[in-house]
Amino acid sequence: MWEEAVGELEQEGEQEKKRAGTMLQWRTIPWLCALLLGLMGLPTSGSDFQHHQYEDMVRALFAVQSECPYITRLYSIGRSVEGRHLYVLEFSDNPGIHEALEPEFKYIGNMHGNEVLGRELLIKLSQFLCEEYRAGNQRITRLIHDTRIHILPSMNPDGYEVAARQGPELNGYLVGRGNAREIDLNRNFPDLNALLYYYEKNNGRNHHLPLPDNWELQVEPETLAVIKWMQNYNFVLSANLHGGAVVANYPFDKSRDPRIRGRNTYAATPDDKIFRQLARTYSYAHSWMHKGWNCGDFFNEGITNGASWYSLSKGMQDFNYLYTNCFEITLELSCDKFPSESALPREWLANREALVSYLEQVHHGIKGMVYDENNNPISKAEISVAGISHDMTTGVDGDYFRLLLPGTYTVKASAPGYLPSSNTVTVGPAEAIQLHFYLKKAPKQSLKGKHHHGKKNISVHKASLKLGPR
Repeated sequence: MWEEAVGELEQEGEQEKKRAGTMLQWRTIPWLCALLLGLMGLPTSGSDFQHHQYEDMVRALFAVQSECPYITRLYSIGRSVEGRHLYVLEFSDNPGIHEALEPEFKYIGNMHGNEVLGRELLIKLSQFLCEEYRAGNQRITRLIHDTRIHILPSMNPDGYEVAARQGPELNGYLVGRGNAREIDLNRNFPDLNALLYYYEKNNGRNHHLPLPDNWELQVEPETLAVIKWMQNYNFVLSANLHGGAVVANYPFDKSRDPRIRGRNTYAATPDDKIFRQLARTYSYAHSWMHKGWNCGDFFNEGITNGASWYSLSKGMQDFNYLYTNCFEITLELSCDKFPSESALPREWLANREALVSYLEQVHHGIKGMVYDENNNPISKAEISVAGISHDMTTGVDGDYFRLLLPGTYTVKASAPGYLPSSNTVTVGPAEAIQLHFYLKKAPKQSLKGKHHHGKKNISVHKASLKLGPR
């Protein structure tokens, strides 16, 4: 499916560009955001604030790719139920290539079709990154040179079209939320929380949990495309943009225990402290999220644990944490799910710094390579940190990334057939510390694979019936 999608994109690319041709006439205008940055007269690539239906979004993405061809790549990860491409715009100094020790980051918008601000912010962010890179903005240039950034403005283009037909004034709370089959995509990922909670009680595996049998037949095309995407890229950090509230929501979304006397219970991950810091990074960089009172609700510091707010099963952010190396939070960005076009400039200014600051967090903690005695990289080696029961694995190039708060940690690398190796490292508040490992072959009598036992699919829970913003 992956190769087919890329092949179709290449074949359709020229057709899309021709359709977009009339939109690609550049002009230079003063831009409020640029003025605030002290930069004037940047080409805007059609960056006026507006809502983008599918064809408009495609034109906008192709326009950015055409304006910044050497630092961008536009590709499709698959199609929606109705056949619309799920387009991703990549920013990198070497588009299409994973460079060892360069972290991969993703933003996903419009998972719920009627929650549209994230879609517009990510289109705007794409234009902004291109424009600021061309203008020589050192912060943006460094970010693009040191990071591989993937932006998926719309995970649910079919749902968006349903919501857009009603428009901002008449849009109902649920109209267009689901995909073309009216399935809520944030209740559609395999439920790995139930398996983890079982393993926690039985000393089982704490990362990269196995998927249930026939899982591909149990998810929607959009969900399948995103899971395949995760399998093909070793993402380190991510955020999923929603609407209907204003708060930075972090895992776990699913509670370990049933509600106690009507109260929801906090479901902490082993990385609760770093997740709280990631959520605070966005909240405090946002113009008003950190103030707490928004949309009639109060969230201290503008952040919340998902299950503490309300429990939901089969959500995307929990799946990221339990199936991949990626840490993801859910950003609720507007009280109004479908704000008017006149509100978009204010929302962009409120979120611009937060979007960039959060992206920069991918460069904290530790990173490194795992080699054998002959300096050959070892893929799928496990990286464990003492005191944190959640391990990482190396990518195909033997590199790993481990988000950590400042402090001193004992880190161990291990792989089947090799003797484990441990090191102590002190992490500061700045760039990630590089920590490499060189593993020696284990003596033959010690070659015992590390086995993890446990049922593949302990239980299947019905999706939460509460249809809140997430």
